[in-house]
Amino acid sequence: MALTDLEPVSRQSTAEFIADRLRVAIMKGALEPGAQLGEAELAAHFQVSRGPLREAMQRLVSEGILHSIRHRGIFVTELTLDDVVDVYRSRSVIERGALEMILDDGRREATYLALEPTVLVMQAAAERGDAAAVSDADQQFHQILVESSESPRLIRAARTLLIETRMCLGALQTTYDDIREQAQEHATLREAIRSGTAGEVQKLLAEHLDDAVQRLRADQKTLSS
Repeated sequence: MALTDLEPVSRQSTAEFIADRLRVAIMKGALEPGAQLGEAELAAHFQVSRGPLREAMQRLVSEGILHSIRHRGIFVTELTLDDVVDVYRSRSVIERGALEMILDDGRREATYLALEPTVLVMQAAAERGDAAAVSDADQQFHQILVESSESPRLIRAARTLLIETRMCLGALQTTYDDIREQAQEHATLREAIRSGTAGEVQKLLAEHLDDAVQRLRADQKTLSS
């Protein structure tokens, strides 16, 4: 292999750093769906040239988080209700696959322990009525769940879908009328991972994700009426 075939480490790490920061900004709503990304402004913000910035944005375009419009620029993807349903159905496939690996490979206890801090944070946030913090912990719970499968491919796929989930929620922060119910669902799922049958745990997870779709559909109808 010629050395010219190897991309410089500094450029690669800079582009990945920028991509990560943009993912977080989109996930947190700082860059809203439909927002245009200005190259000059972002390059000045990150104090980088436009090369690594363009590379970072193209990575997010390939992930579907951004999209490019010819002669206009790059924009944060806007998700329709059909996209929302697709995101949650895809998450269900990935997370249930991760859960199957956890149950089959003897990772119940390790996953149970890994999820504990997030569940405690979620419960405390719910008690003080902090919907944004509950939503953050909710995302972290599902990220840890997939990471506990130790499958690099499932982890990569889940990362984009979890960002799109936050884009689905938008300013709602949560689909629950009572965020204490949201925290309790995750606590129940965590306990089932430790001691429930495989069928019981899979059913809980599937119902949890399906319920989210139904609530989002109801919220969309409310907003459009």
